[in-house]
Amino acid sequence: QVQLVESGGGLVQAGGSLRLSCAASGRTISSYGMGWFRQAPGKEREFVATINWSGGSTSYADSVKGRFTISRDNAKNTVYLQMNSLKSEDTAVYYCAATSTAGIRTTERWYDYWGQGTQVTVSS
Repeated sequence: QVQLVESGGGLVQAGGSLRLSCAASGRTISSYGMGWFRQAPGKEREFVATINWSGGSTSYADSVKGRFTISRDNAKNTVYLQMNSLKSEDTAVYYCAATSTAGIRTTERWYDYWGQGTQVTVSS
């Protein structure tokens, strides 16, 4: 079992930055692909970014490409999401997830473990 805990969310003005962290416990995530998803009020959860086990491959949703950066520190069992140039439409609950499957995974069904989420609110 892998437990995931997100942190770093909060209230920020449009144009600002936040860095989310996802700390894993219970098992090392060095062999897991990791992803970030988000769910805005009244909308379905959507893919944001993913990174493979080594950190050598990443993928982003078009809506965040060039503004968000996913990274990982396997020694710390932690994954990060650096969010810059935030917009009001980035307001959502952000979830961290882990997948035991190989490859870049951009859909929820591939992910085995999920965190509880952290709220990000961007004021315009």
